[in-house]
Amino acid sequence: MQGNSIILSTAYFPPAGYFALLANSGEALIENHETYLKQSFRNRCVIAGANGNQTLTVPVLKGSSHKVPISEIGIDYSRRWIKIHLRAIESAYSNSPFFSFYSDRLFAILEKKHSLLTELNMQLLKELMSILNISTPVQYTSSFTRPGNTVSDFRYSISPKRSDRYQDRIIMTPYLQVFSDRYGFTPDLSIIDLLFNLGPEANRWLTTALK
Repeated sequence: MQGNSIILSTAYFPPAGYFALLANSGEALIENHETYLKQSFRNRCVIAGANGNQTLTVPVLKGSSHKVPISEIGIDYSRRWIKIHLRAIESAYSNSPFFSFYSDRLFAILEKKHSLLTELNMQLLKELMSILNISTPVQYTSSFTRPGNTVSDFRYSISPKRSDRYQDRIIMTPYLQVFSDRYGFTPDLSIIDLLFNLGPEANRWLTTALK
C-alpha cells in the first residue's frame, strides 16, 4: 500500500493505526461529503486512564447530525467538554515521558473553540503530523463515492465497533504505556497515547507498522 492513496474519515485524536496508514501512504483523502455517522471516531477517541479505557466525546449541536454532511456538523460548546477532555488527558498522561513536550501544542488547538467538527479535527491532524514528522499530503475529498470502490478505503472500517479495523495490515507492536503494569498493553488507543509514551520514537513505530 505504500505510495498509494488512502481514504479516511475525519477523526478526533484518531487511533494509532490511522496514523500508521497515513505514514505509509503516498496521499490521504479525508472524507468531507458523507452523512455524519454517530458513535464513531469522527467525534470521539479512546485513551488509557487509571481506571481503564476512557472514551472522550466531542458533543455536536442538536439537530445537526440528522442526514447532514460531515462538513456542516457544528460543535456544542454549551457543554464544558474541553475542560473535561483536558483534565482527563492530563490525568492519564501527566506521568508519561513526553507529555510535557507536546501537550501544550495540542491543548491550544482545543481551546480555540472551532465552530465545525471537521475544522477541529483537521487542525489537530496537521499538528500531530507535524510533530510525528509525517509528510504525506492530505486533502479533503471533492465528492462522495460509495464504499467498496478501492481496497484503500478505510472510512468505515476504522470504527470502535470493529476489531479488524485495518484489514489485517497493521502490526500493533507493544510499547510501554503508563498503566501497563495494571492492564498490560492496550493496542490502538488514540495517537496521543503513542506520542506521549514514545515521543520521537513514535514515528518509527508508525512507519514500521505496515505488514
